[in-house]
Amino acid sequence: MTVCRDCCCGSARKHPGVDHDRQLDRLRSALPAPHRVRTSQCLDVCDQSNVVVVHPAPAARRAGARPAWFGLVLDDVVADDIAAWITAGGPGRAPLGAILELSVIAPPA
Repeated sequence: MTVCRDCCCGSARKHPGVDHDRQLDRLRSALPAPHRVRTSQCLDVCDQSNVVVVHPAPAARRAGARPAWFGLVLDDVVADDIAAWITAGGPGRAPLGAILELSVIAPPA
């Protein structure tokens, strides 16, 4: 999983009601090894901040699965749903629930 933490994502100025550090800690706690939660600089989807990208497991990637992009990840419910989906298998391995599908965004062109 890649969590954007740059100009807009992770910004207390843009999202003052979100504890961005707590969100990152929560994701890391929910996804222990072998999962990895890393941060990145701007992913160029600032209008959808906070952005999270879930990468498929290597075998799923070889089978054709692609990363899933999520936008407006601003509360614990969405972050917890993403973590649960990853734990269930993630892209190419577990179905994406209807509620979580509402947070899916298109990657930048």
